Amino acid sequence: MLYNISVDGNLMKVGFGDQASNDAIVKEVSSTLKSLDLPGGPLLKINGPASLPVAVVIAHGVTHLYGAVAVWDPKLGKYVVSVSHNPDYSVGDLVD
Repeated sequence: MLYNISVDGNLMKVGFGDQASNDAIVKEVSSTLKSLDLPGGPLLKINGPASLPVAVVIAHGVTHLYGAVAVWDPKLGKYVVSVSHNPDYSVGDLVD
């Protein structure tokens, strides 16, 4: 696997696998997201490293399934809401 994605409830853990270039990784990520059959919900939290191209593919794959998407910020020690269509969350909110 070039990139690892696992989902447990509303937490998506991501991370690099075998060494590869972004053009190959984004193809695998797009395919993996489709195969996960994500249920959607009010909030998805994402934790782990991603290149910018990979982050955009992930965002594209989840933002219409979840009311809000929050990404882990290790400096803050919290998730930062980065996309929101959910009135309970605003962009920039910090979530545990």
